[in-house]
Amino acid sequence: MTDSEGKYARLTSLEDLARYRERVRQEHDPQRPRVRVCMTGCRAFGAVQVRDALAREIEEQGLAREVDLVETGCHGLCAGAPVLAVDPYGFFYQHVRPEDASDIVGTTLKSGAPLERLGYDVNGTRVIDREQVPFFRGQRFVVLRNCGQIDPTRVEDYIRRDGYAALARALSELSPEDVIEQVKASGLRGRGGAGFPTGRKWELARSSPGDKKYLICNADEGDPGAFMDRGVLEGDPHSVLEGMAIAAYAIGADEGYIYVRAEYPIAVRHLRIAIAQAEAMGLLGSSILGTDFGFTVRLKEGAGAFVCGEETALMASIEGRRGMPNPRPPFPAQSGLWGKPTNINNVETFANIAPIVLRGGEWYASVGTEGSKGTKVFSLAGKVANTGLVEVPMGITLREVIFDIGGGMQGGHEFKAAQMGGPSGGCVPAQHLDLPIDYESLTAVGSIMGSGGMIVVDDATCIVDLARFFLNFVQSESCGKCVPCRVGTRRMLEILTRITQGEGREEDLEALGRLGRVIKDSSLCGLGQTGPNPVLSTLRYFRDEYLAHIRDRRCPAGVCHELICYIIDPEVCTGCTLCARKCPQGAIAGDKKQPHTIDAAQCVKCGLCLEVCKFDAVKVG
Repeated sequence: MTDSEGKYARLTSLEDLARYRERVRQEHDPQRPRVRVCMTGCRAFGAVQVRDALAREIEEQGLAREVDLVETGCHGLCAGAPVLAVDPYGFFYQHVRPEDASDIVGTTLKSGAPLERLGYDVNGTRVIDREQVPFFRGQRFVVLRNCGQIDPTRVEDYIRRDGYAALARALSELSPEDVIEQVKASGLRGRGGAGFPTGRKWELARSSPGDKKYLICNADEGDPGAFMDRGVLEGDPHSVLEGMAIAAYAIGADEGYIYVRAEYPIAVRHLRIAIAQAEAMGLLGSSILGTDFGFTVRLKEGAGAFVCGEETALMASIEGRRGMPNPRPPFPAQSGLWGKPTNINNVETFANIAPIVLRGGEWYASVGTEGSKGTKVFSLAGKVANTGLVEVPMGITLREVIFDIGGGMQGGHEFKAAQMGGPSGGCVPAQHLDLPIDYESLTAVGSIMGSGGMIVVDDATCIVDLARFFLNFVQSESCGKCVPCRVGTRRMLEILTRITQGEGREEDLEALGRLGRVIKDSSLCGLGQTGPNPVLSTLRYFRDEYLAHIRDRRCPAGVCHELICYIIDPEVCTGCTLCARKCPQGAIAGDKKQPHTIDAAQCVKCGLCLEVCKFDAVKVG
């Protein structure tokens, strides 16, 4: 519904929303040709140029009145960027270039014929039908239900797909207690990392005395390789706003904040647009849909401090103070933002709420495992073929995610481990590939669910260096308030650095384990309490690799610079002299057409000889 100036008009009743939904559905012809182009993460790979080329071709080929060009959020398969989908044919194209635009318009849009070259390669066969692409087949979309399907800057697109219907149902049919009971029945656990039952958390906030209560969406996603929350905020911001409004109704809050990273400019822009649209239409603000319930939402842009993902540090930052954690109790539900009862959930948790309220808690609880219900969004990154956003039922195995959905390892390498739960998570090795992914199973093997980061590493990855990388991140992001985290992680990092430099001692392994356990038990917040996990989990499963660095002064993966020794295999070397000519130190000697040798004393381990050798004669010793 728009007013005479083309702006969104206010919906003053539940009936207004129903009529508006019916109108936008009637205006949407599902058989009308549409090209849905990812305009978020795919921008880095040329999506803007692809969109512009498509727009020109649509105009020049006379289809401007017959075809819609829709800018969407992430479609999921980031490894195929730039990607787009063509309706109503169900075609999914990847690695699209601007020069493909002419054929997409002239062949696909005009005649409905697919372009095989832009399909997904399955054992030499190009798959065009999105439903047949292996990456999508094993997924189940709840949180990502609209991502890649709608224009996130158009509230009418969201409403057409049942947007704000759950809020209308909550306000017209359910009491706040009924809403909480539905969420409890769903078994939804907080998707921010701790996994606390969401319904129970809301119940505690509602029962806390106070005439003023706050609601916060934690969108401070800072794990290396994680982009789950960003994908939702960029591709479907209204789903988060609707979930927040329902939560506010349930706990009795009238004011909320979204704490989002300033490093997410597209997410921030889409959120601002969505909030303005929702306010204009009476879906946020006072007297929502003509009821006596009111709820306003403000954005707070974080400056990138990882510790502000911890809820007490986050609230301090919103209040204008330095983001540092405080001891609990009191918990936020008792005394949170400005001393008032406060409920905090993350982006993915709120994005689950509307489907639960609309379809019922039992429907949601039918998916997943006994202790971990529903679906989980992961950012699949690292050495796997199909990187991207995936949403899978809880209980799916790691093998299914990595090899069926993820397409297996890159470059013929072997799977080594998956770092689950971000820098505070743990490495899950190959022996646990058939592990069901749920809260309890991951904890049992020394890892955590976390917010959903999944970084896959192969046999060319040095586990010791990987642990050092994550611990360096944790140490640098420590706020410094408590000694175990501030000093303990620094001591652990110093030990790991010595090991990777060939100066480690066997007693270092015992020291790492002891330090890690003390830090976990005595740190103030979750950052320190989980920070040692990458080290402790790799010590548990890859102790031999640590010992190779210490006893043999050797890095099995050939990664740690000080432990690398380049040698030339005389059985393979042809004496072409290329490596000798390229060596910047003159460390390689030998006659032409005779095997060459490397002087280890002169070698600076730059790796250029390994890079230029055409006969694979240079080896890492």
